[in-house]
Amino acid sequence: MTVKAYGAYAADKPLEPIAIARRAPGAHDVQIEIAYCGVCHSDLHQVRSEWGGTIYPCVPGHEIVGRVSAVGDDVTRFAVGDLVGVGCMVDSCQHCASCADGLEQYCENGFTGTYNFPTLDAPGHTLGGYSQRIVVDDKFVLKVTHPEAQLAAVAPLLCAGITTWSPLRHWQVGPGKKVGIVGIGGLGHMGVKLAHALGAQVVAFTTSESKRADAKALGADEVVVSRNAEEMAAHAGSFDFILDTVAASHDLDAFTALLKRDGTLTLVGVPEHAHPSPDVSALIFGRKAIAGSLIGGIAETQEMLDFCAAHGIVADIEMIRIEQIDEAYERMQRSDVKYRFVIDNATLAG
Repeated sequence: MTVKAYGAYAADKPLEPIAIARRAPGAHDVQIEIAYCGVCHSDLHQVRSEWGGTIYPCVPGHEIVGRVSAVGDDVTRFAVGDLVGVGCMVDSCQHCASCADGLEQYCENGFTGTYNFPTLDAPGHTLGGYSQRIVVDDKFVLKVTHPEAQLAAVAPLLCAGITTWSPLRHWQVGPGKKVGIVGIGGLGHMGVKLAHALGAQVVAFTTSESKRADAKALGADEVVVSRNAEEMAAHAGSFDFILDTVAASHDLDAFTALLKRDGTLTLVGVPEHAHPSPDVSALIFGRKAIAGSLIGGIAETQEMLDFCAAHGIVADIEMIRIEQIDEAYERMQRSDVKYRFVIDNATLAG
């Protein structure tokens, strides 16, 4: 079936309306009418081919929420009318050790991303959520139990939420832990909310004095302006865990210096240019670690959604019409959004 979508035909072209095909639901498929789709910085990187390897036409979008409109004969977990979500993955090999552990994002044969990944469906690569409809294997569909009125603000949880939740859970963030969140953007604002709800002492790091009040409002117990050497020095050697959400190249030593013995600095942002090489002596003399974390598995994504529903957590969003997407990309590059753009997919029909 043909549906309306928005995508780009080349790295130097604006996004524009295009018609795309979606497969009829197979036995294990869920067909979803997309209500809202969050706008991730990855969308911009892919569309502009800043990471290389973009396949055109490129239809981005992997923070998808909507309502089930059809299910395959063998689908038992979902029914027509259910509110559901789809995140960054729509398939994986299902048989490697990582998949067996429910960590499909680390699939040893490569997961299938929601867009720009090879698929048997036309046109030969996946097409994402800047569209009216998507058909996804039921194993990669998530239940949404938030009130329907919050649905648009739930969308960014499918990437920004799980990208911060997964490391917070893996490194056992909770009561009695002092946790830093570096960067107060789309990912960082979710990191602050989640770490606070998990019961940790939360310190937000920002380069902008203007974000101090905002970070406190999100749930930070304290806010440090990272350009202020005195404020940074006051926290030396005191953190159990620091989650670094900044995708630009920066000095990691400033943050490893803040870790306790056995503390971990975990990176979730991929910079366009490598970070300066860290001072390994700080790691060796404190048994400290610099680690990385990639999105999250389907089981932990469902755990995160359920936790957020139970605690009334959603993203802070700005709703846009689909035709505003290029303007939104420009603003996103200037960090001119609090904190996530979300597309009203009903505007695709206009």
